[in-house]
Parts: sequence; C-alpha cells; structure tokens
Amino acid sequence: MIYLIGDLQGCCDALDRLLATLDFSPSRDRFYVLGDLVNRGPCSRRTLHVLRGFGDAATCLLGNHDLHLLAVAHGVRPLHRSDTVRDILDAPDRDELLDWLRQQRMAVQAHGWLMVHAGVAPAWDAALTLQLAGEVEAALRSPEAGDFFHAMYGNEPARWSDDLQGHDRLRNAVNTLTRLRFCTPDGHMDFAAKDGADQAPPGHLPWFEVPGRKTAGVPIAFGHWSTLGLINRPDLLALDTGCVWGGQLTAARIDGGRREIIQVPCQQAQKSG
Repeated sequence: MIYLIGDLQGCCDALDRLLATLDFSPSRDRFYVLGDLVNRGPCSRRTLHVLRGFGDAATCLLGNHDLHLLAVAHGVRPLHRSDTVRDILDAPDRDELLDWLRQQRMAVQAHGWLMVHAGVAPAWDAALTLQLAGEVEAALRSPEAGDFFHAMYGNEPARWSDDLQGHDRLRNAVNTLTRLRFCTPDGHMDFAAKDGADQAPPGHLPWFEVPGRKTAGVPIAFGHWSTLGLINRPDLLALDTGCVWGGQLTAARIDGGRREIIQVPCQQAQKSG
C-alpha cells in the first residue's frame, strides 16, 4: 500500500499513531512525507530517527522548516523563538542526522502523483519542476552547501523566468517549492499572505487555481498550507491539516486506483499567532 502524509513538524507521537492506524509494514508498504519533517513540534530529533529507520520504505520531501534547520546548522540563520530543533543541533549524532536530511528530495513524481511541499509555478510543467528540484538537491548535497544557504533567503526574483541563472534561479525554485501559496495569473508570488484560499491578496489566486497553469491535469500532492485544510480532488491533494496546531495528521492512500483518507488527532504543540 502507498500513502502520502502531510506535514509532521516534529510531531512524532502523531506519526506513531498514524502508522499504527495504517498497520504500516515497511516490508509491504511505502509512504511519502510531503515536507516539514521537523520544527515547532516536540520531537524533531525522534521524528528524523523514525523516518530514517524506515529506509527505502519512506521517501521524504524537504519543506521550509527543514531547510531552515540546515541553514541554522551551517551558521547562516539564527534559531527563532518558536524553533524546536535544538534537540537535533545538540545531539551526539547531529552530523549523521543533518547529512541524512540533506539527501532528501525537493520533489518526486511517483505512482501517478507529482509531490511537492508547497507549490508549482504556473509556468512549470512536471518535467521542469523535477529538473529544478534536482538542481536544488545537488546544491544541498554539494561541499559548497554553505554558499547555497547564504544565498537562499529573499523573496526575489518572485516570478519565474527561463533566463534565471545561478543563485537567483535556485532561490526562485526553493521559494516556489517550499513557500508558495498565492500568486498572480502571470506567476508573481506573494509570501506574506498565509490565510485560507478565500483570503487571497488582491489580484492573486491560490497557485493551483491559476488558469492555464502548465501542470493542469497533472495529479499534484502538497502540504505546507495548514489554513487551507484538506483538499481531496481527483488531481489535487492538500494534506497539511495542522497537526502541530492541534489539528490532524493526514494520510492519503493512493495505490491501486483507490483514494482513502486516514486521519489521527494531534495534540496541540503551538498556538496559532
């Protein structure tokens, strides 16, 4: 059986309950986590241990919180007041955990689904999405990863262009894959608005509602947007259902042409706002 799972954010107890509910067996089943493995929840280090322990039975995407952890570990960013990754940074196996995290994916296409953490630019087709994800993955795994993290932050360029190169190209790809919620019809991204789909800034739409986007008709699964809630459409799955905020941890079974949503309640680890 194949499952897609929404944002964990260090809520390992909820992951344990979900996998028990699924009767998950790594010899038989496989799951994909759609990013934000760590941070804000109480058990970031244990979450990485559990995920790493599943080996090839678990595929994990990187979200903005995971990249933040790596940037902090490289001395590029400070810890925020709400961060809960000190248990990883102070761990005796810190280097092994961070190295494992750097090997994870930015986007995957498997079992008929394109999987990302946050979104896909209107101008990207599935092939370009995977190509750009691969470029970011190569930068993360490079000996010069520190240079990448120094250049990773910033909101510009906020619109994709085929002419983008170097750090601008990678920064735009990272922002799209890990931060996107709303954009204009021509693909200019807004990073300030974090409310639900009905609260779009003027002139903006949820990225998946942009008319004529090149991935229209491609089944896409994503997380990141807890205020959006569960979306379960034939070609769209939004699976961040606010576990860390006291919502639910959600899995979608997708194998064999079936669709089944499984959820477990989560203990609130952070208060909204």
